[in-house]
Amino acid sequence: MDEAGNEALREAIKHTHGVEATLLESVPVKEVFQGHVVWDGEVQVFEMVDHPTAKRAFAWSYATEGTRRRFYTVLAAGPVTDAVTAVRAAIASDARRGGR
Repeated sequence: MDEAGNEALREAIKHTHGVEATLLESVPVKEVFQGHVVWDGEVQVFEMVDHPTAKRAFAWSYATEGTRRRFYTVLAAGPVTDAVTAVRAAIASDARRGGR
């Protein structure tokens, strides 16, 4: 991901979780469910600055209609321990909300 994309993810983390974040690494993730690829892309791993409960966050985005983007930010907490489990948690959350 380019610097502009990473900056947009940092802003999404700040907006969603209220803290600054520093990019640590980019992790490729390909998640397949029932034979269908549900995510194939890069997940950015960020270190959270002064967050009360999480030291890391995982973030990614994808293009939706036109020039719009859908952003995901998932804290490293509970069962979410890495980029793969962050993607799985986001997919499960979307499924519970009717696939939004």
